[in-house]
Amino acid sequence: MENPGRGKPYSIRTLAEASGVGRNLVEKLASGRQESADVNDAHSLAEALGVTVLVLFMPPSSPELDDSSPVHPHIDKE
Repeated sequence: MENPGRGKPYSIRTLAEASGVGRNLVEKLASGRQESADVNDAHSLAEALGVTVLVLFMPPSSPELDDSSPVHPHIDKE
């Protein structure tokens, strides 16, 4: 996955390690099975990715996106 803030590629595993957030939570957020995280986890993920929390948790900007589109396109499913 390409990191939009810092350009560093992450997988689910490496993002979990870099942020200190559990791999299971990162995978659920990336797949869209979970849409929120507690404030500390959200800030840790945003910091690791170099973006604001709003970027991670805002709804898609295009109504054209269908249900098969990844919720968080910056995270590769590993």
